[in-house]
Amino acid sequence: MKYLLIAIIFIISAFVVMMCIDINRFIVREYTIYTDKTDREYRMLLLADLHDKEFGKENYKLIDAVKSLDPDFICAVGDMLTARPGRSTDRALKFFSYISNYKIFYSIGNHEYRMKIYPEHYGLAYADYVLALKEMGITVLENDHAYLDDTNIRIQGLMIDRLYYKRFEKHPMTAEYVHSLTGDFDKDEFCIMLAHNPEYFDAYADSGADLTLSGHVHGGIVRLPIFGGVISPRLKFFPKYDGGIYEKGRAQMILSRGLGYHTLPIRLFNPGELICVKLSPLKDK
Repeated sequence: MKYLLIAIIFIISAFVVMMCIDINRFIVREYTIYTDKTDREYRMLLLADLHDKEFGKENYKLIDAVKSLDPDFICAVGDMLTARPGRSTDRALKFFSYISNYKIFYSIGNHEYRMKIYPEHYGLAYADYVLALKEMGITVLENDHAYLDDTNIRIQGLMIDRLYYKRFEKHPMTAEYVHSLTGDFDKDEFCIMLAHNPEYFDAYADSGADLTLSGHVHGGIVRLPIFGGVISPRLKFFPKYDGGIYEKGRAQMILSRGLGYHTLPIRLFNPGELICVKLSPLKDK
C-alpha cells in the first residue's frame, strides 16, 4: 500500500510538472499548401487562442519567433484575449503593437464576440479594442474580406452566431448560412477562410473556401497517444477536429492547437502552437 501511494504521488507530480512546462512553452509547426491559384510562394503565420498569455516578459519569446519566421502576412483567428467584464485588453494590444509592421488579418473568436454582443457587461471594450487594432494598421474582418496586395488571394473573416458556440449541443450549420454572411466566392480566387470554430469545416468547405484556418479547441486541452485531444470547449470528449490538417474534397483546414488557455491553466502533452503555412504554386509540387 505504501509503495502504491508513493507511485500515485510520483505520477501526479510528474503530470503537474509536465503541465507547468506545457502551459509555458510553444512549438512552431509548419504546413505546405499547394494551389494552382497563385504563381509565387507566400509564407503566412496562423495565430489562435492566445488568451492574453505571455511567453516571457511582454511576450518577447513569441514576438521573436514571429520575426524570425518573417511572414508575408499573418492571420489571427480569434480569442487573442480572454473576455471578462472589467478585464483590460492591454496585453493583446501590446503584443500586436510589436508585430504590427506585418500585414495582419484578424477575425474574431467567441471571446471577442462575447464582448461585442454584451455591451451591458463589457461597455465599449470591444469597440475600443477593434479601434486600437485598426489604428495599428491591422485589418479586422467581421464577415468581411480583404485581398492580399497584388494577388487573387482573398482573406475572408467569418463571425458566426453564439448558437454555434453552445456547450453540449451542436447547432447545425449549412453552406447557405455561410454564404449569407460572406457572399459568394470567385472560383478563380484562392479563398482563405478565418473561421474560429473548426466543428463546421464541412459547411466552410461546401461554401467554396479553399483553405480554412481555425482554432478554438485548444488541442483538446489534454492529449493522449492514439486518442488525441480529450475534450473540446463544447465539452465533447475526443472531438473529431483537435489539431492538424484536414481535407474535404479539394478544400483543406489547418487547425491550430492554440497558444494559451482560459479559466483553468491546463495544457498537458499539448504545448502551444505557432503555425507557419507555406502557400506554394502547384507546379512546384
